[in-house]
Amino acid sequence: MPAFTASAPGKIILFGEHAVVYGQPAIAVPVMQVRARATITPNIRGNSGAVRILAPDIGLDKMLDELDSAHALAAAIEGVAKLLGVTHIPACTLKVSSSIPVASGLGSGAAVSVAVIRALAGYLGKPLPNEQVSALAYEVEKIHHGTPSGIDNTVVTYAQPVYFKKKLPSPAGRGVGGEGIIETFHIAKPFTIIIGDTGIGSPTKTTVDDVRRGWQSEPARYERLFAAIGSITRAARQAIEGGYPGRLGPLMNENHELLGEMGVSSPELERLVQAARAAGALGAKLSGGGGGGNIIALAEAENSETIAAALSAAGAARAIMTRVGDRT
Repeated sequence: MPAFTASAPGKIILFGEHAVVYGQPAIAVPVMQVRARATITPNIRGNSGAVRILAPDIGLDKMLDELDSAHALAAAIEGVAKLLGVTHIPACTLKVSSSIPVASGLGSGAAVSVAVIRALAGYLGKPLPNEQVSALAYEVEKIHHGTPSGIDNTVVTYAQPVYFKKKLPSPAGRGVGGEGIIETFHIAKPFTIIIGDTGIGSPTKTTVDDVRRGWQSEPARYERLFAAIGSITRAARQAIEGGYPGRLGPLMNENHELLGEMGVSSPELERLVQAARAAGALGAKLSGGGGGGNIIALAEAENSETIAAALSAAGAARAIMTRVGDRT
């Protein structure tokens, strides 16, 4: 068998984080400047089923059978094998690398899962359609996040801007499940987003669980917050499809304030948000789970370098510029 490589991009949520877990829409876009890659090479002399896993970024070098079945990489591999009806994987080495910061809100876990799933299915000569790749990645996401929204695996798999709304099976199942209504949509006019990374890891599961506990203790208050974020997200889609990206700035600011009311911001995130706004950003907000991770800022193209420099001066570990809607 020849070697096989697959990759997947990072992602950012523009609008709707946390509320999306409870049935409100969210908008997310791929970040092509950062990627996860998985390469599988055959071990000709190895025994069938002997899979070596190398992940230098996290210092991992183990055989598959040495990993707990709940380990994300093991879950991805075993999920593919089960779906394809493969009982013995030909001896091989799986090498995983990623330029996506871990626990930063950029979808690192989902990107690694998607890359591994695609690489293994391709290596076995049975490539999977996007729907199955996304479904398998969602199952792995449960290990990372407990009750994931499904948006990370969706936007990373399809590598397109996505308007996503989670299906809620019943009122008693709020925040549970992974099937969703997925819509790609037209971006009438590309726009520039600056991503400011705090450099502080904040596993999404932690803040998702915090919000869930808040919702359970104060359901009416949290439902109001979720509904308000849903209205903002729908307005943002209208602005994007209508070719008025400048309208996203005030919507970002409003969305950020609502997330702050949920308690998922932090001093580091607030410092970066304020620095971006002071440098001329049209709007700025935290993106992803919060607690740490990233902020995003809407920028005029000619002012993007200034905003990126301001974020670095305010303590950002790095600033990433991405154009949303460019077909490059």
